[in-house]
Formats: sequence, C-alpha cells, structure tokens
Amino acid sequence: MRRRRLMSEINVVPYVDVMLVLLVIFMVAAPLLTQGVQVNLPQSASQPVTTQKAPLVVAVNAAGQVYLQDKPVSMDELLAQVQAARAHEAGVQVLVRGDRDANYGRVIEVMARLQAAGVQDVGLLTESAEHGATGAEQG
Repeated sequence: MRRRRLMSEINVVPYVDVMLVLLVIFMVAAPLLTQGVQVNLPQSASQPVTTQKAPLVVAVNAAGQVYLQDKPVSMDELLAQVQAARAHEAGVQVLVRGDRDANYGRVIEVMARLQAAGVQDVGLLTESAEHGATGAEQG
C-alpha cells in the first residue's frame, strides 16, 4: 500500500480570481466617486491653490447652473449654506469654478451675491496653461 504524499503548495488560483474581480469593481467605481460637475476651466498663468482648510467650491457650468461642493443649489440655498459654513468655521475660503463657456454675467452674479452675503475673499479657479493644474486668483 502506497501512501499519498502531502501537497505542500498553496493553490493561488482562487486568490487571483478574487483579486481580478476586485480590480474590475474598483475600475468601475473609481470614476463614479471622483466625478463632479463638468466644468472646463479657463487657462491662466496663476499659482496652484495651497490652503490649510478645504475651501468651499462653487461651480457654474456652461448652462449657468450653480453647484456647491458638486451638489446643485439655488442662489438662496447657496448663500445660506456658505454663510452657515463660514459661521461654523471662520476663514473658510470660497472659490468659484466658472466654465469657460458659461455666461460671464452669471459667474459675476454669483461672485457679487457671495460678496453681498459677507464673503469678501472670493477666488476664481483657473487651469494652468502649461501644466493643467488648478490655480486660484483672488478677487
């Protein structure tokens, strides 16, 4: 009678299968998590944004719709939420991302309403012409 010899190798095929399934899930889910409001920023020779606190980002898309932190809001909701955020955490910077195809008047209206609501340091986000990085200019 022959004794069977114990196999001392680990079968890695099931682990590879699980890894590939997870890879596909992350490849599909990652763009959904990072996608925000589609805004084509104008290009300028500005410096990259460096802030200690996360800024409030107000976006105006090409159709003139206003978003706060990638969520659509009306102008009254925008002002109320910005004022509440600044009351909760003083010194929070407000940056406006205006699509290059957006109506210039709409972007200026948003900035003027923010300043009328007490936000004196509104910045404009642009895209660096040479690196594609996001920069800000204070207004």
